[in-house]
Amino acid sequence: MFMRILLVLATLAFAAAPAWAQQPPEVAACKASAVIALQKTSPEIKEVILDLDGLMIAQADTKIEDTPVKTIIYGDAYLKTDKTDKPRQMLCIIGEKGKVLLTFFTKG
Repeated sequence: MFMRILLVLATLAFAAAPAWAQQPPEVAACKASAVIALQKTSPEIKEVILDLDGLMIAQADTKIEDTPVKTIIYGDAYLKTDKTDKPRQMLCIIGEKGKVLLTFFTKG
């Protein structure tokens, strides 16, 4: 009986882990937008890695002039190249329907 309970708990933990580990869609949108924009000026950038544990994700109901802002994401990011990871701070502003309005990185 004890082994059966352990097996059920292990199965539930394993099944729940991928859902918990997934990043919010806003974060995925910021990463995708950032990679595309950064590769236009720095083709050596292969990936943007975000510190998911340290990200601040704030829901907003405001505007920049006439443009609605719905989410602001701020935190540590690494710009992965073939040679090194460059630590940066990232700011991402998202508008209506999940549209990325701005992704900004500090200099490394």
